[in-house]
Amino acid sequence: MFSDFSTDNGQVRCKLCVDDKWSDDKFDAISKEIKKHAFNVDSRKGDLDGLCVFLKERREFLLNLLSNSNLLEHDSFTELLWAVFHLAEELMNRKKLEALPEEDYKHLSGDIRRGYALLVGEWVDYMRHLKTNYPYLFSLAMRTNPFDPECKVEIGQ
Repeated sequence: MFSDFSTDNGQVRCKLCVDDKWSDDKFDAISKEIKKHAFNVDSRKGDLDGLCVFLKERREFLLNLLSNSNLLEHDSFTELLWAVFHLAEELMNRKKLEALPEEDYKHLSGDIRRGYALLVGEWVDYMRHLKTNYPYLFSLAMRTNPFDPECKVEIGQ
């Protein structure tokens, strides 16, 4: 859903077409690129109401994740959770999400950008983890890659 707000999706997508030939060096290089990427986002481009509903329906789940004592206070996944939780709160506390003042749209764009950038970084790390430790899960993750418009879940097509 975050990618719906991106104004430069093609630049991100082309870097994230992971395959089984990716080495640790390739994962490292992409991780570095993602950390430097600007993630241009416009909160007017996507469906703010739909994003709000999506996050609201998962609010309890997010709170449960945040309360997990196994998460480190400054761990990157924890930062992602806080960013998404903050975005959810920003969206849910506005009475209407259309015809907002320009400053609100800018603020929401920044919140979406923060969550999107952290999510993409975590996804790259997750794909590396699957490739290293769970090749059968990695196979499915490659075939359902949300960044690859050409991927197909069926094998051999």
